[in-house]
Amino acid sequence: MCTVAPDDAGGREPPGLHGVNVAVDARALAGSRGVTRYTRSLLEAMARGFPGDRWLLFVPGRGELPGASTLCRLPNVELCRHPLPGRLLFGAAAVAGRPRLDRLVGARPDVVWAPAVAPLALSAGVPLVLTIHDLSFEQRPEDFTAYERLWHRLARPRALGARARLVIVPAPATRELLIGRWGIDAARVHVVPEGADGPAAAGDRRAVLAGLDLAPRGYLMAAGALEPRKAPLLLARAYSAARARGLAAELVFAGEGRLAAGLHAPGVRLLGRVGDDELDALYAEALALVMPSLLEGYGLPAREALARGTPAIVSDLPAFGPELSPAVVRVPVGDEAALTEALLAVERDERMRAELAAAALGAVQGLTWAAAGQRTRELLAQAAAS
Repeated sequence: MCTVAPDDAGGREPPGLHGVNVAVDARALAGSRGVTRYTRSLLEAMARGFPGDRWLLFVPGRGELPGASTLCRLPNVELCRHPLPGRLLFGAAAVAGRPRLDRLVGARPDVVWAPAVAPLALSAGVPLVLTIHDLSFEQRPEDFTAYERLWHRLARPRALGARARLVIVPAPATRELLIGRWGIDAARVHVVPEGADGPAAAGDRRAVLAGLDLAPRGYLMAAGALEPRKAPLLLARAYSAARARGLAAELVFAGEGRLAAGLHAPGVRLLGRVGDDELDALYAEALALVMPSLLEGYGLPAREALARGTPAIVSDLPAFGPELSPAVVRVPVGDEAALTEALLAVERDERMRAELAAAALGAVQGLTWAAAGQRTRELLAQAAAS
């Protein structure tokens, strides 16, 4: 753990002997959503793949970070904490321009990486690489709480995008949206697909599943935050309609969110936050992954399921690119009746399900966190050199 320097402390440390000093806005490591998985997986891939670099991870507050334990044991990773909570620190940064993240890590780095849009202050001249997963805060602001909308305004996303030397997006559709809506120079926006692989299961998947009281191929699953744009209520309604027509499989939600209270129904299981081994087993043994989102920037759970040979039912959104088509069933966005039919078809049509499963691995071939880490680190080094 590093010592936090005062905001006015100066001095630029020289780059590492063989690599780059990268400061990371790692506040997401204290959470449990998709950006947490993205940040942790990508950081671990880069820290392992580039041991000569120095990774300075800033996380405010005193809370535990159980999901980052492996990451923080790596010799080139330093975890930098501050006793004040993130809302106070980053709220002040948004309003007053301080504290600056590059000073909070105790040394001025070669480059700063922000894995998501959020309130952030940096010293002048410090290069920033920003990941933008989607534009949901602009496209569907009604999906967010009043506090979340205020937080997005404080983040000043467009100014942050303009400030960044380079911008990373997970899919071509998100890149086109950014260039068109924000007017960012296309040369600064780079597509880096996220990895679909995960840590190897520590034990027998079926034993893990038995611990959750679930039977292999006896359930459909949804993974991710239980928030409006993920359409969990739509899925629950479609599932109930399919169940009334004889659907035997259970419906399992792996994730947390404010819509959880409205999902209780016969056959529905709410698992809340699950660990890596549990998620791996759930993906591998599910009848199908269901992702009827109203908006997506990438759709990582669908790709993670395919990487384990499990087909997916997804909304017909650009984020689920054409390369996934042989392994997924597409339904019109927001179409409850079509989703009901798809749930029934996946359970009843064994031949269709087998064809989808056979195409699953090929649809996500090459999507690894190692590959994503290699490309992301190239962009970080490019920004630092510029």
